[in-house]
Amino acid sequence: MKQGYLSEYFKGIAVKSLSAVEADAARSNQHEFNGVADLKKLFGKSRRTYDAKFIYLSDNDDEPVVDTGKLTWYDARENHPTRSEYRMYFPTTTVSMCAAEGDTLFVALRPDDTLLVIIAENGSTIGNQVRWLFGVDNSTHPGFSVREELESEQDRIAFASRFILEQMGIAVEENETSFLDDMLVRFNGTFPKTREFSEYARSTLKDLNALDDPDVVLMNWMEREEILFRTLERYLISERLNRGFDDDVDSFIQYSLSVQNRRKSRVGQALENHVEQLFVARGIRYSRTPITENRSKPDFIFPGIAEYHNPDFDGRFLTMLGVKSTCKDRWRQVLAEANRIKCKHLLTLETAISENQTNEMAANCLRLVVPAGLHYTYTPDQQKILMDMKGFIERVTARQNGMF
Repeated sequence: MKQGYLSEYFKGIAVKSLSAVEADAARSNQHEFNGVADLKKLFGKSRRTYDAKFIYLSDNDDEPVVDTGKLTWYDARENHPTRSEYRMYFPTTTVSMCAAEGDTLFVALRPDDTLLVIIAENGSTIGNQVRWLFGVDNSTHPGFSVREELESEQDRIAFASRFILEQMGIAVEENETSFLDDMLVRFNGTFPKTREFSEYARSTLKDLNALDDPDVVLMNWMEREEILFRTLERYLISERLNRGFDDDVDSFIQYSLSVQNRRKSRVGQALENHVEQLFVARGIRYSRTPITENRSKPDFIFPGIAEYHNPDFDGRFLTMLGVKSTCKDRWRQVLAEANRIKCKHLLTLETAISENQTNEMAANCLRLVVPAGLHYTYTPDQQKILMDMKGFIERVTARQNGMF
């Protein structure tokens, strides 16, 4: 097991596309996965029942469907002198009831010998992301594809993979404790404003210059802020839990919700903060969260909101950038935020967005901006239409200089 790799969390992974008889209880009561011969690599040849956590993931739900149960691995012909016929039996759960033909099934063996069983909606972005995380292709053959020893460079846990793991209910705790004492003193033992924390995170990367490759710089700033935030959060939550809640359930629930809400809102704000610093360092003119039609507030307007509202300013030199750490269906909000600008840009850190979704973005004249280091998670055809931060900065700089 190598620290910082998927092998910390999984012994191996098996993936397949669900057939009709596996997914549709109305068509079959077999409750068994097919094409399991390769699973012997993970489960051996002895009969065993595993405790399992089941998760159904789709792009339409903010929270996954979760259930628990057991999976049984066995040889249906264990008493036969020459033949074997291995099967994997699964129970009916709220997750299996969500499944449909063509959905992707992932069976992951955890270090404690429990199973994580994930079903991802067919054609979904989250399904693409889980496949990318585990380094498996979108195979259509009927059996399982199996990966063991998840310790290749592809399996190194970084910003994008941590996000996907958390959607699967796995918290990746990375700490930078060498900065903890400094943060506690600097921020008086509390969480600072997001802008202040972003500035602090950048200051700890002294060898990184804002004028360096913007794609590399942005991802390093985000990675550092995420780790520092989790370090401070872990300490402050531990301190609060140690004080207890005096059996006040409502106070505990309120505190738990505040932790979750802070996590959700902070990443997007941090991304805006770091992107803004890239613009400041290059002398790029902009307005952040200005007001346009119908009191909409796009994240960035270039060269500024005064030019946007000036009817005599040539609209060809206007640019809009939306910033969302993850897209899901929220990308459509960007389309209505600046009517003068027909073709808009959207920066995201989301990996492996489905082709259906990127095609819809392109049809709506929305150009997706993704840091260059994440482009490889997209298909070759998608990569042709992606823009990176360097390309976006070159575009707004050219327009600022009067070059359309």
